[in-house]
Amino acid sequence: MRHTRTTPHPTRTTRGTLRTRLAAAVLALLGSTALVACGDDSEPVAAVPDGADHNSADVRFATEMIPHHAQALHMVDMAEGRDLTPEAEQLMSDIEAAQTPEIEQMSRWLEEWDQPVPDTSGMGPMGGDMDMDHMGDMVGAMSEEALAELEGAEGTVFERMWLQMMIEHHEGAIEMAEVELDEGEHAGTLDLAESIIESQRAEIELMESMLER
Repeated sequence: MRHTRTTPHPTRTTRGTLRTRLAAAVLALLGSTALVACGDDSEPVAAVPDGADHNSADVRFATEMIPHHAQALHMVDMAEGRDLTPEAEQLMSDIEAAQTPEIEQMSRWLEEWDQPVPDTSGMGPMGGDMDMDHMGDMVGAMSEEALAELEGAEGTVFERMWLQMMIEHHEGAIEMAEVELDEGEHAGTLDLAESIIESQRAEIELMESMLER
């Protein structure tokens, strides 16, 4: 995630366009592929031979980071139409601008590697049948109950709860990226993992400072 972006906070129309483009890109890659469950209880990804330009760690990183990113985008959508501080609006805009193309890129990698692309179409306004129960198994991911509680919050309570949850979400993404750096070998996924660690650590510091005010 590129925290240094200064993209203005998107309007409802802009967000709808971004979400439509993301859904179309992912669904085009999916074809008839079934949902790939993530976390410790999920089915293992197909083994990739050692010595290839990518390995099983790269596949798992992309397979798990796609729905992880998608949940962050869903949390951004949950803030639509709410009364937020300008700093929170900018942060959400940065997250959306960074993670949308990252999902598209990771989806392309999986398709190139003949691996299933996770179906994230059930998250937020994209509709579908994404099984949120699987998200609870993923490090840093919010449970369906936690998201329901966030949805019911109002005013400053919502913003503070959102920041607290996104800090935890970012920490999970950093942990996943660190595993990729230790075990992966694909140049693209390794670069992305480094970028996620750097940008999300900076965003965690920002969110912590916002909570202290």
